[in-house]
Amino acid sequence: MRALVANALSSIPISQIAAPLLVLLVLGLMLLPLPPLALDIFFTFNIGVSMIILLTALQLKSFKDMVAFPTILLVTTLLRLSLNVASTRVVLMQGHTGPDAAGKVIESFAQVLVGGNYVVGVIVFIVVTIINFVVITKGAGRVAEVSARFTLDAMPGKQMAIDADLNAGIIRDDEAKRRRADVAQEADFYGSMDGASKFVRGDAIAGIIILIINLLGGIAVGMLQFDLPFMKALETYATLAVGDGLVAQVPALIVSTAAGVVVTRVATDEDFGEQVASQLGASAFPLFLAAIILGILGVIPGMPHFAFLTFAVAFAAVGYALHRRAKAELLRVATVEAAAKAPSEEVNWSDVPVVEPLSLELGYRLIRLVDAGDQSDLIKRIRAIRKKFVAEVGFLIPSVHVRDNLQLPPENYRFMIFGAEVARGQILPDRFLAIEPATEPAHLDGVRVLDPTFKMPAVWIYPNQRDSALAKGYTVVEPSVVLATHLDQIVRMHAHELLGRQEVQDLVDHFRARFPKLVEETVPKNVSLQVVQKMLQLLLEEGIPIRDFRTVLEVAAEQAGKDPQPLQLLAPLRFALRRTIVQEVFGDAPSIRVAAVHPDFERIIEQAVGNLPVAPDGAIEPGLMRFYEGEVTAVVDDMESLGLPPVIVASARNRLTLSRIARKVRPQAVVLGMNEMPVDADLSFHRVICSRQGASQ
Repeated sequence: MRALVANALSSIPISQIAAPLLVLLVLGLMLLPLPPLALDIFFTFNIGVSMIILLTALQLKSFKDMVAFPTILLVTTLLRLSLNVASTRVVLMQGHTGPDAAGKVIESFAQVLVGGNYVVGVIVFIVVTIINFVVITKGAGRVAEVSARFTLDAMPGKQMAIDADLNAGIIRDDEAKRRRADVAQEADFYGSMDGASKFVRGDAIAGIIILIINLLGGIAVGMLQFDLPFMKALETYATLAVGDGLVAQVPALIVSTAAGVVVTRVATDEDFGEQVASQLGASAFPLFLAAIILGILGVIPGMPHFAFLTFAVAFAAVGYALHRRAKAELLRVATVEAAAKAPSEEVNWSDVPVVEPLSLELGYRLIRLVDAGDQSDLIKRIRAIRKKFVAEVGFLIPSVHVRDNLQLPPENYRFMIFGAEVARGQILPDRFLAIEPATEPAHLDGVRVLDPTFKMPAVWIYPNQRDSALAKGYTVVEPSVVLATHLDQIVRMHAHELLGRQEVQDLVDHFRARFPKLVEETVPKNVSLQVVQKMLQLLLEEGIPIRDFRTVLEVAAEQAGKDPQPLQLLAPLRFALRRTIVQEVFGDAPSIRVAAVHPDFERIIEQAVGNLPVAPDGAIEPGLMRFYEGEVTAVVDDMESLGLPPVIVASARNRLTLSRIARKVRPQAVVLGMNEMPVDADLSFHRVICSRQGASQ
């Protein structure tokens, strides 16, 4: 039999038997005598459960998260009443032994909370009871009553709306059943809360009556049975009665507050803490106004200056923080969602993201650089860079899409080309960047860094140090200038990537109005738009401007029938643009000084390349390539130290292969073909690289 009972109990989940056992235990507390230690345990448990209920109520997002709340109110009320009965029994039977007769918890509430003064204790108990009974419980009950009434009145309309959605095919049967159950559950919940609030109000009345019974009954028992003097009996039993009443009323107040929170909340996707933070923190104006009022009160003679002024400063600081956060949020919405359309319920092509060709992402401390929109200094400089690029290079780069990125460190920025990061840097928006002079620089206080564009030693200084830095030979630039200079370098370095098919088509259409016959005979009659794009990209890859688009089209039309591949068109195209190329490299210098590749090494390269316009993958035999890379590194460093442009001259046939290898180790290196050099130039050779002795090694 015992085994059958054990098996039956083991098959029942603990969650199903815990609640019934708790209710039975609560009822047993009314009937069974409890020692003081047990009272301490149960009173502590009662306080802990009340705090759990309040904290849970603050975390609720909807009544559905705790539909058992009315029943929980009933059980906790019953628990408090049971403990009142048990403590009353102990107070009347053993109260004559002293204030700790009913346990340490009751004694502590009587001694600590009211200082052992039973008169004060009675007054405090009455005040707490009135607050609980008149304010919290009555208000929560009224809210629950009105909510239940409106919920019941709205039920037919909600049911009809559900039926209409079901008939229209908007929802299915299972969804309709779930919604009907939610509507019925909401009505039941608020109706139950209306009734449960009566339990709490009755508990408050019972607490007052129990206090009077403990006081009068205790005095009678103490004087008649234990021969205590009246004042001694009054002091002893009044202290115990007050402690017992407060031990019961404090948890009752906590649970009543939880009930008020539950019925007064408006259901959203946020809990109580999130609602308060988002709504009270939605505007900084009330905090600023409160700070001003407290500040005025704080300076009035006779007022407590420290308290008023402290909170005035605190409110002003919080208001300023909220103002900055709201400003950053407005900018984020303006930059990210300015061009976004209203979301559609159906997915369509407008939902497909378009990757921006060129974008600039800013950390949140750099947002101030674009606060003024089109009037910002950075935006103006970006427009100037695009205008300058058009004039110098010859095509219009895509617009720079500027947006914030809160994932970046606060003072960092990065450039993205077609969604991939190509460079990043750090600037201090409240300082200037002082770039060190070439000579030995004088010491300057600040944050020492490398210029993000050219990697030159520099110092971030405060604005008031600018004149001092200029006097010491430093070049001082503003943060927006640093960022714009970096952008200019990125655009020129990746110009061949930014020249897409659409930009080439726009370029062809632009020149069609000026040279209609040439364009008509060339694109797409002799060469395709794809070939023209590749030709232009090959030029841009080596830093050659394409503003002379007429010459590009003429060479393409002339050579297309013979050499239709872009790589094969590159050599004659560069020859046609040789004046532009030489001017870009040497400027207006009266003499030209270059390095040259030894003819023996070039013959080796010709054998490796064969009939191809360039070595496969731009590489040659590894040993030769390492030797050539070392020679390029040495000669480029040597020429730059002398202030010479790092130019290497090779034969036209090997030029592209040698140029690609050289730019891998020294991006600033320029490899020109011998046929590209002007015949009337004052040409001299700085050094011959890759001699026979070196090549043989």
